[in-house]
Order: sequence, then C-alpha cells, then structure tokens
Amino acid sequence: MTVDLTRHSVRENGREVALKPMEFALLTVFLKNRNRILSRDRLLDMVWGTDFQGETRTVDVHVANLRKKLAACGAIRTIPKAGYLFEDDDVCGCDGK
Repeated sequence: MTVDLTRHSVRENGREVALKPMEFALLTVFLKNRNRILSRDRLLDMVWGTDFQGETRTVDVHVANLRKKLAACGAIRTIPKAGYLFEDDDVCGCDGK
C-alpha cells in the first residue's frame, strides 16, 4: 500500500482505492501512530476534532470500512477496552509527509 498525503490518494497492489475523506484521515492517523494504541476518544479528537458530538461507535464503523477496502488494514488490531493499534511497520510507504 502506498499513501500520497499530498494528493490524498491510496494505492494497493497497483490499483487506486477510493477512500472517503474521513476514512483517509483515519488511515493517516493510524500510519503516523504505528505501534501505538489509540483509544476511540483519542481517534475522535485526532480525526473528527474536539467539537464532534457523535459517539465513539463512529470510529468502529470507519475502521470496518477501511478493513473492507484495504487488505493492509487487516493490520489494524482491536484492543479490547483500549482502542485500536496499527501494528505492521512494513505495510505502507507514505509519500508527502
């Protein structure tokens, strides 16, 4: 998987994968915080902002969407009672950091 932060594009196995803006934002947060457990509340703050009035379930739905769209997002582990962890260091090349 290759992520171009400047162009907001994602390619996996040579094909472009269409992500919605919040899915892309969530993916970039995971990639920038590899091997760190991020709570749902922390992810809400980092992706949706502190003014977001929704529920933490929003994070779960977006993670599920990423897992369906990108095989590499199988590296996003659910950590019970803690949040999520993107644990694979060799999954992605990110351009435009």
